[in-house]
Amino acid sequence: MALWQLYALSVALVSSCVASSSSSSYHTAVAPPQDLQISDPGLLGSLDIEWKPPPNVQAFNECTVKYKFEYRNTGDRDWKVIFTRKLKFRVGFDLSRTAEVKVQTLLEGRCTDDVEVQSDWIYATFQVPLQGKLESEVQNFHCIYHDWEYLKCTWQPSLLAPRGVHYGLYYWYEGLDHAAQCDDYIQDHGINIGCMLQNLSQAEYKDLSICVNGSVAATLLRPLYVTLRLHNLAKPSPPKQLGVSMSASEQLHVAWSPPGAETPPQCLEYEVQLAEDQGEAKATWASVSTQMETALTITRANQSRISCVRVRARTNIFCADQGFWSEWTQECFSVSRKEDKQLFILVPVILSLSSSFIICMLIGQCKKRSPAGKPLHALVGC
Repeated sequence: MALWQLYALSVALVSSCVASSSSSSYHTAVAPPQDLQISDPGLLGSLDIEWKPPPNVQAFNECTVKYKFEYRNTGDRDWKVIFTRKLKFRVGFDLSRTAEVKVQTLLEGRCTDDVEVQSDWIYATFQVPLQGKLESEVQNFHCIYHDWEYLKCTWQPSLLAPRGVHYGLYYWYEGLDHAAQCDDYIQDHGINIGCMLQNLSQAEYKDLSICVNGSVAATLLRPLYVTLRLHNLAKPSPPKQLGVSMSASEQLHVAWSPPGAETPPQCLEYEVQLAEDQGEAKATWASVSTQMETALTITRANQSRISCVRVRARTNIFCADQGFWSEWTQECFSVSRKEDKQLFILVPVILSLSSSFIICMLIGQCKKRSPAGKPLHALVGC
């Protein structure tokens, strides 16, 4: 076969493959979802996101149609990602910033030769009308979930807050029909500066949406919106029943009990620190262990007279991303030195000898005072 014929055949084969590939790509292209919308049901930052399927979705009955849904607040570096076959989601946002969402269609199955085909993205944003200046928002908002029993949140009035301002805290989590208001406020000179929320076990491991709003006549104050996760705010009480003892080999055995209350014992880790008396030098605390067990054996570093151990607890990585340490529980153990032991033995001996000497002296004095010829046993009262 002539060279020009081989060249023509090669060109024809390549053209055929390209055409076939283009035809296949054309037939498996998928459109993005339609009518992406964001609505606010009045749940303090939990927004409803919904969309409609692409117009040609019925043509792909041999494929699975899914959606990749991503969302974040303006200013966040990362998107939160959800893969789903649903057409509606409710997710939490910080309403003080713009909410951003995007969705694309994912197609995979026989109609795509089991290759995932992705559509273009569609986008939507949402921003609540913000009233008042940024400086009119409350400051230093802080919450702690004590013993997994109650949430204590505190704040400070804004720099622009006028006299007579009234602050209210509102909250919502999945399971409540509507947003609820705090009914146990912490006050300072008649102004609400905090709130105690009880019975929140149903909100654990869910988004807890909170709004702190201020109101006063003729002044607009900006509300504060936050979304919390209770398990990441937990602070347990100190460990209980800390005991320290020493073995014959002069090893310290330390044991304690979990804090109790509603704190799940399997969700705790403990830090153990040791301080040993260095004579005239001030003892310093050194971390010995971070563990989930409630007992530990410590080899003493020196022959110090006094060893002190303290233990504290916090939520471990299996139950939370972070948490607060409890206060310390402390116990000291006194170890007698050899010279102390010798002194302990000598003191009774010396006291016994001294007592015998004093008795003999008294008897001698009584003999001197007794009349001649009178028996000694009659001298009662000497």
